Amino acid sequence: MKNNKYTAVIIDDEALCIDNLLRSLNKYSELLIVGTVRTFDKGKDLIMEQHPDIVFLDVELSNQSGIELLSELSEEITWPMQVVFYTAYEKYLLEALRVSAFDYLLKPFEQDELELVMNRFFTQVLKEQVQNSFQNSISQLSQTNNTYLIATVSGYQKLRLDQIGYFEYLNKQWMVVLTDQTHLQLKRNTKAEDIINYSSTFIQINQSHILNLDYLCAINDKVCQLFPPFHKENSLIISRTFLKALQERYEMI
Repeated sequence: MKNNKYTAVIIDDEALCIDNLLRSLNKYSELLIVGTVRTFDKGKDLIMEQHPDIVFLDVELSNQSGIELLSELSEEITWPMQVVFYTAYEKYLLEALRVSAFDYLLKPFEQDELELVMNRFFTQVLKEQVQNSFQNSISQLSQTNNTYLIATVSGYQKLRLDQIGYFEYLNKQWMVVLTDQTHLQLKRNTKAEDIINYSSTFIQINQSHILNLDYLCAINDKVCQLFPPFHKENSLIISRTFLKALQERYEMI
């Protein structure tokens, strides 16, 4: 969300279709269109640059499909992004649903069909905001003596800071890895920002990992080495995107 508006991008290889959808979306003052592109690769770049709240994605792009685009980004999308597939071919409906599309529009669509999609979207994000607000309130009340209430898929788990090694994004869901090697799945739709807000000790090093800095022992060639019992973990690599934040925090050269 930017400037109190939900952000959207449009990815379609037909300029006329983009223009038609833009005109239809103009009536929604809550929505901010942050980009439109017409190719597969530019679509991937736009999504990762803007982190939109909703994506309108054509199923049939030149050479590759929108479904393939979404599948390639599935491990990198760590924020609650909704996807609306739209196409002139109904045969793609089932496949789109299999890759977790939020909704589906057939070309050419009627304004009332788009209205249904947008109402569903606004209802969904409002529900998530209320849930996250409640979660944050609970977390703030519990953050005493380095103890936290972490929202998991089965409820709230009380954990000490020294029990938490790192967080990992796997199969479209965040989980926390504990000192006893337990892996707890966090509540669905948990975002990286939610985890970082738990404690200033948590810092993100790539799209899929957030560290408890108390366990950070050394950094060798961008690979983080942790104190036991996490000393055998070798996949905690600092990506270029997050390296600058870590350098600024520790005044690394």
